[in-house]
Amino acid sequence: MNQRYLIDTDILIDFFKARYSLDRKFKSVGLQNCFVSEISIAELTYGAFKSSNIKKQMANVEKIKTHFQIVPISSVIERYSRERLRLEKLGQRLPDFDLLIAATAVENGLTLVTGNENHHRRVQNIVVENWRTTNHNEFL
Repeated sequence: MNQRYLIDTDILIDFFKARYSLDRKFKSVGLQNCFVSEISIAELTYGAFKSSNIKKQMANVEKIKTHFQIVPISSVIERYSRERLRLEKLGQRLPDFDLLIAATAVENGLTLVTGNENHHRRVQNIVVENWRTTNHNEFL
């Protein structure tokens, strides 16, 4: 079975900016194996409305929605809630959107692709890759 990936918002932004040869990386792993959380869509949409070029940025959001399967968060609420409580007790709380994205990856058996790997590694049972680094991106 092919490895499947949940692409974090920061990596999508890098993709928009043509950084790290991500277009080639997506092709090499297969777009059918890459997923995006609806939380990332919300973050990108907010960023688009905040930008000086709303039309261009919203077109980028639409490209993501067209090319990637969007994963809803409704099935991860319990995992998110338990993990948030666990991290709070340890004094290691994560921002809610980051934790929802991480919980989505764990719940769906997806490897989280993020530049914030140290941030997300606190989440139990998560598998993380950083495609910004040469050991995960043969195209750099």
